[in-house]
Amino acid sequence: LVGTLSGGLRRRAELAKALLPAPKLLILDEPSTGLDPGARRDMWEHLEQLRRQDHTAIVVTTHLMDEAARCDRVGVLHQGRLVAVGAPDALTAAIGADVILITTPDRDGLATKIRERFGEQVEVLDDRLRLERQRAHEFITDLVEAFPGEIDAVSFGKPTLEDVFMHHTGQRLD
Repeated sequence: LVGTLSGGLRRRAELAKALLPAPKLLILDEPSTGLDPGARRDMWEHLEQLRRQDHTAIVVTTHLMDEAARCDRVGVLHQGRLVAVGAPDALTAAIGADVILITTPDRDGLATKIRERFGEQVEVLDDRLRLERQRAHEFITDLVEAFPGEIDAVSFGKPTLEDVFMHHTGQRLD
């Protein structure tokens, strides 16, 4: 009968089946795949309840960093190797710098200029440049003044788990 259900309902049935025996260890491989946003939220609330009330140990694989941020510990795998492990807050704090994203019509040209002028490591990502820099809010002024008219937009923020992945692997999470 489960085979006649939609993909999302099939996934819910799979999750329910995994929970029936009230396991002390629950291993889930990308459990939110196929779930709508409401079901995904409900699933994570239920998993957190299981962890808190029943002391269930839950191991989850996911490529969704907002899901990983909800976990007590995160391990970052790259090419079959564990390259980082720790609490999400500790992993992001270990980067130690703000992340700057720059939109420009000439990504490669501006990346070279920033490297030459400021000695910064610059990554070219799809349509943006990415830098890690202490006190980014101060550096942005220097950056914009150094390259007038070459920057369409610039933003900065504290690192995320996606930044942790990029920092340790040199690759985007895609």
